[in-house]
Amino acid sequence: MHRFVLVARQAAAGLRGRGPGGCRGGRTDVALRGAASLAAGRQPRGPRREGSVRWSSAAKASAVKINEKASREKILTLESMNPQVKAVEYAVRGPIVLKAGEIEKELRKGIKKPFTEVIKANIGDAHAMGQRPITFLRQVVALCTYPNLLDSPSFPEDAKKRARRILQGCGGNSLGSYTASQGINCIREDVASYIERRDGGVPADPDNIYLTTGASDGISAILKILISGGGKSRTGVMIPIPQYPLYSAAISELDAIQVNYYLDEENCWALNVNELRRALNEAKAYCNPKVLCIINPGNPTGQVQNRKCIEDVIHFAWEEKLFLLADEVYQDNVYSEGCQFHSFKKILYEMGPEYYNNVELASFHSTSKGYMGECGYRGGYMEVINLHPEIKGQLVKLLSVRLCPPVSGQAAMDIVVNPPVPGEESYAQFIKEKESVLNNLAKKAKLTEDMFNKIPGVHCNPLQGAMYAFPRIFIPSKAIEEAEAHKMAPDMFYCMKLLEETGICVVPGSGFGQREGTYHFRMTILPPVEKLKILLEKVKDFHIKFLEKYA
Repeated sequence: MHRFVLVARQAAAGLRGRGPGGCRGGRTDVALRGAASLAAGRQPRGPRREGSVRWSSAAKASAVKINEKASREKILTLESMNPQVKAVEYAVRGPIVLKAGEIEKELRKGIKKPFTEVIKANIGDAHAMGQRPITFLRQVVALCTYPNLLDSPSFPEDAKKRARRILQGCGGNSLGSYTASQGINCIREDVASYIERRDGGVPADPDNIYLTTGASDGISAILKILISGGGKSRTGVMIPIPQYPLYSAAISELDAIQVNYYLDEENCWALNVNELRRALNEAKAYCNPKVLCIINPGNPTGQVQNRKCIEDVIHFAWEEKLFLLADEVYQDNVYSEGCQFHSFKKILYEMGPEYYNNVELASFHSTSKGYMGECGYRGGYMEVINLHPEIKGQLVKLLSVRLCPPVSGQAAMDIVVNPPVPGEESYAQFIKEKESVLNNLAKKAKLTEDMFNKIPGVHCNPLQGAMYAFPRIFIPSKAIEEAEAHKMAPDMFYCMKLLEETGICVVPGSGFGQREGTYHFRMTILPPVEKLKILLEKVKDFHIKFLEKYA
């Protein structure tokens, strides 16, 4: 911009005293003064006469021309950006979801498709799929957000009692204030009490509780503090395959080493310790494996681990000196008969002091799943036990960089761990709403499993828990060849065709990881029952036509 002003002034000085067209006050001089004014961010002032628009246009053209010459290369490009960020992939919101967004825009413009809406079955967003909020949770958060409502007779006293307690823990009695980086103290106390009730009296210390921005925030924080070293001493992180892409994304971002262990699809996605040992021993050749991640109930696979399996995993972690991460955000989502959620914390305690006093464990929970489905509040917590005292200080320091988790999310988390109890006025409605959501999910889990297993070339393991199906699909060799010609993974090709022909958006199994030569997709079971039936029928019709086309 300074260069442009200087050029304009020099040109004006050189033209003074010249003949017609270059004389002082002539059109050229006016244009140059106008250009200089534009460069300075002002509208040019000149004689108010016919033709003034002409010199203004000339000045603007001159400004654009000189600015083009002055432009330079961008500092931040794909070549210069952080390579670890570029390596991050997150399939749940990847290319197929972007394509779904484009199709939605086309539908709004009136462009004809073989369908009238896009059904986003790619993500576990309960409320977006029509699930109603839990009344009591929303009442307490509303009271915390607008305390004047505490005087309203429209709200029950048990909700007001909880809201007052939360507000008393906030600076200035306001949800708008920062909190301690570890979270509001009374809410951490409630989380500890919840864990003790859940685990049959196993003690929990509020000082080991950290409120987080969803479970993802806690998982990322723990991984940040765990990862170190270089070359063959670089930290290896063992994750299940299939896995939730948060793990592979965080590992890429932190430039750690991903160590895959495979779940047993033939045995209902069971976790086998022999497979853990194989993965660990192979990884020792190129990294330092010191973290073992478990997702229970499983995402995307929906399996619920039994007690014996958890004991075996804990013994393995103790034996190999691994730090355990237990992702337990679906702990309320257990549907199959004979299945039960067991927390790693409880089993660890019951295995005796040799294990309980030594195995380092971080476990995670969230407001986003379960019966709540409050994804947008971004509420969550982690409990970390057996952490070295000096590392505890380092963890709090790390968390303090983001100041504190969203305070409304902390309030929502409090209601998950401190819901109405028998004898309180909101209990009946709360328990009715909770059981309705969970019973409905159980019904949809069974419906989805049964309908998928009636489709030729599709096999779906029982959906024991969580809120997804992860069926295995047969893709003919001709379709695989066409996918390769389009530089796509075969299941991405399949899912893209499904989206383009039916409007159904699911996530290809390659985004979660799968054994070589197998193909899957993940689909949420959250749509209302009638809509889910239609969705499954559309998948069935599409798959049969797909097989016929590429057979």
